[in-house]
Parts: sequence; C-alpha cells; structure tokens
Amino acid sequence: MEYRTLGYSGLKVSTLAFGAGTFGGSGEFFKAWGDTNVEEAKRIVDICLDAGVNLFDTADIYSYGASEEILGKAIEGKRNRLLISTKTTFRMSKDDPNDVGSSRYHIIRSLEDSLRRLKTDYVDIYHMHGFDATTPLEETMETLDTLVRSGKVRYIAASNFSGWHLMKSIGISERYGWARHVGHQVYYSLVGRDYESELMPLGVDQKVGALIWSPLGWGRLTGKIRRGQPLPEVSRLHKTAAMGPQIPDDYLYKVVDALDGVAKETGKSVPQIALNWLLQRPTVSTLILGARNEEQLKQNLGAIGWNLTSEQMKKLDDASDLPRPYPYWHQQGFAERNPFPV
Repeated sequence: MEYRTLGYSGLKVSTLAFGAGTFGGSGEFFKAWGDTNVEEAKRIVDICLDAGVNLFDTADIYSYGASEEILGKAIEGKRNRLLISTKTTFRMSKDDPNDVGSSRYHIIRSLEDSLRRLKTDYVDIYHMHGFDATTPLEETMETLDTLVRSGKVRYIAASNFSGWHLMKSIGISERYGWARHVGHQVYYSLVGRDYESELMPLGVDQKVGALIWSPLGWGRLTGKIRRGQPLPEVSRLHKTAAMGPQIPDDYLYKVVDALDGVAKETGKSVPQIALNWLLQRPTVSTLILGARNEEQLKQNLGAIGWNLTSEQMKKLDDASDLPRPYPYWHQQGFAERNPFPV
C-alpha cells in the first residue's frame, strides 16, 4: 500500500480508502448502495487492514446513522490501527429546524452523536458534507477550530464545495489562525472530470488533498456496461446509475471502449484501470472505495502496485475529454499561461 500526505497536513492516508456507505442499507437510496451487516463489516475491515488500508470513511447521513453504528462495532479493539472520516451538514430529522446545516449548534450536536455511534472519543477527519450558505462561515470555522483544539477532531475537510466556498473557508481560517481544511472530498472519475476545471488548480495552489468519492462513476466503470449489450438482469446499476449525474450513452461507450483496450494491454480489469488513472492525477490523496462483498473489495485493491504508461493515460484522457464551461475553455486556449496542474 502507498501512503500520501493529506493536503497541507502531516497525516498519511492510504491511497485506497474504504467507504462505509454500503453499511446499513436503511432507506431505498442507501439500500441501492448495499446493506452490509456487522459480521460482514468486520470481515471487510480485516481485509482492508491486512491490505494496508488505514482510512475508513462514513457520514452521519449514511443510512441515517446505521453506517456509523456498524462501522463502530466492526472496528472494536482496532481503533488505534485506523483513521476514521465522517461528515455532517445534511438533515437527520424532519421536525427539528436546527438539525441541519453547519451552525455551531448543529456541528457540535452532530459530532457528539457520531462519536457515540462510532464508539470513539475522536474522529481523524471531520467533513462539512456540503456548503451551508445560511450560516456565517466565521461561525462554522471557529466551531471546527474549537473541536480541533479540544482533541475531538484531528483534521477538518470539506466535501462538495465550489471553488469559492472552499477558498473563502480557507481565507477565514488563515485570517484568524484557525484550523484550515486540509482535504476536499469530491466526485471525480473518468466519466466525471468537472473537478479538473477549478477545484484541482485550487487544490494545487492551496495544498488541499482530494478524497475521491464514486471513483467508478456511479458504478458505470465496473466493467458491466458495454456497447450494444444490455445491463445484467440483476444489477444495482439499474438504480445507482439513475441516481448519479446523467451522461450521454455515446460518451460512456467511448470511454468504456478505451478502458477495454487498455485492459487488454495490461491484463488488468476495467475498474482497476479506471482507479489507477485517478491515482496518477494531480492533488489526489485517496480513492474511497465501496464494496458490497469481499470479491469486489479484493478486485478493487488490485488497482495499486503498478502504473499505467503515459501512452495509456493519454488514450484514456482523450477518450474522456469533454468541452469545459466558460471561462475554462478560454483558459485552455492559453495553456502557456494556464498549464494543466502537475
């Protein structure tokens, strides 16, 4: 296993992390991800630890607390061998007007609930799961700094922020000498490259490490989708692909064709190729992998220990490239002054 420093910090994270969104399966949305129980979760945690995975990611909203509860039970007696990442911001109940957002009230309450469910007295990385435009950023960042100083949180990070959301948060932290975001959990895949336009250059400039969620493009890059072939009759892709951002079929097949070509050259699987491509992109600290069973997990863990060649990277780059929105297409025309991050 390779370990990388998470952004502007001294924390080393494994390049492959495990996403516990598959734990629990409460509600139709999360059941489509998976419904791993405690015993299955214990086995998955052991496989990850044996492979050198040291980061396990969850969120309070995943199965409405069940993911954190199952992860907490699965890591009993092993807490000092791993890092825990969890998140807050989204609504956890229908009636309480304060049970949502990034206010001081909600952050503190949410963290205490997460610590109880995870059976731990601290979390290693605490994410704001989304941006809260209704709460002053000074209130949010001061609260997070207080939690870091208390020892209940080791590092803070954002998730799903726009560039100005993240930059303003960092600016406020630097103005007051508070803890700053060292990571940004983002969607990025061969069929979802929006991250590259603004957030990647920001990550390079501000030393913010990317933690990649859904690196296989909402399951589209698992090797089950092929040009001219129907989806398998029994497949969660029927639900998960519809939940994610929609992309044209012709574009998807073009990318899958390129992946198939590289897979034949390397002897690796389509998911392994897609994951390895991401690990060679700038700012990427770790890929958060979900798996509903041991077979999926072990296959995905095979994405490391080797590298695609520059020619293979270019083949995948070209197949997955799309026109970018303004002003990024304009900036691409002046690559001498706006080079792609390295």
